[in-house]
Amino acid sequence: MFAEASQRSVFLSREWFLNLDRTVEDAGAVTKIYGVESERGGDGAIGALLLRYPRARRIGIIPRVARGLSNYYTALYGPVLREHNEERACAVQLFVEALCNERREWDVLDLRPLDREDPVYADLRRHFQSAGCVSQAYFCFGNWHLQVDGRSYAEYVAGLPTVLRKNIPYYARKLERSARVRYELVTSLDGLESALRDYEKVYNVSWREKAEPYPDFIPGLVRTAAKQGWLRLGLLYLNDEPAAAQLWLVHGGTASIYKICYDERFAKLSVGTVLTARMMQQALDIDRVGEVDYLGGDEPYKRDWMSHRRERWGLMVFNPSTVRGLSMIVRHVGGRGLKRLIQRIGPAGMKDTDTRPKSSM
Repeated sequence: MFAEASQRSVFLSREWFLNLDRTVEDAGAVTKIYGVESERGGDGAIGALLLRYPRARRIGIIPRVARGLSNYYTALYGPVLREHNEERACAVQLFVEALCNERREWDVLDLRPLDREDPVYADLRRHFQSAGCVSQAYFCFGNWHLQVDGRSYAEYVAGLPTVLRKNIPYYARKLERSARVRYELVTSLDGLESALRDYEKVYNVSWREKAEPYPDFIPGLVRTAAKQGWLRLGLLYLNDEPAAAQLWLVHGGTASIYKICYDERFAKLSVGTVLTARMMQQALDIDRVGEVDYLGGDEPYKRDWMSHRRERWGLMVFNPSTVRGLSMIVRHVGGRGLKRLIQRIGPAGMKDTDTRPKSSM
């Protein structure tokens, strides 16, 4: 089931969740996995929903927030579902019913970043509303991506904005004149540890203001990707010194540009642009991907390289059966939202804290 979902996005793969759970430590939370299985036989698995619950009960007015097993490292989150399964919609309903059956354990659910165009998003909102909860959508980030449409790298470059199309070969020639240039692309465990050290060296002297808050996450992801065959770790060296590095993940016909960085000392040589062009050529001509995804962020330079933009949204669900949940409804939705809730479900419904699911999990 996870393998099927990973064809849609590497961020729905079992390996992604395992590394995230293992390396992003949170002593105050516990991971829970809700599973739905078919009664029709076969392998049975239809869907899974991975959440992090606060481990201890909260005292005072601070709400208990259960979150999806995701954070700022995650480009896409949602229920992990079998592709083209007629029971997918039923699985989403069962997830919601199970969560509402445990509503004593949470005041707020925070699910992000979701694909708002996916029917699952609308199903989640509808079922939570039917269960008497209040939800609020919020914008997470823009997501620029490239629809390759079978083009070669040369055909792709021919369609780029004029300035970028001219600058790519100009910057490459300028670099060759200024230093001895070497490129490396690591895709497996061979040479990985040395390449990872060079990546971290570049990252630590790049323009980024903060160090990685979870230092084990990226090394864990890189090693996992190498084992799975997803890894495209590109390095550009000037006189044998690492000057730029990029971490791409290639899986399911998509090349995801996960991390890019360059040494500030070489910024005027446009080492980042030159390495991006090399990585793009690898993705289009060698890996033959159907999509290149720049993941999160609306930085202007992404518009030049990509062709389309979509959005990722979050969904906050408030539990009206707890005082903290009600206070969060007032805070986020306002008094009118609370009034509409009472009118919809009635005062008696506000007291119901043990809604049993209609179907078994």
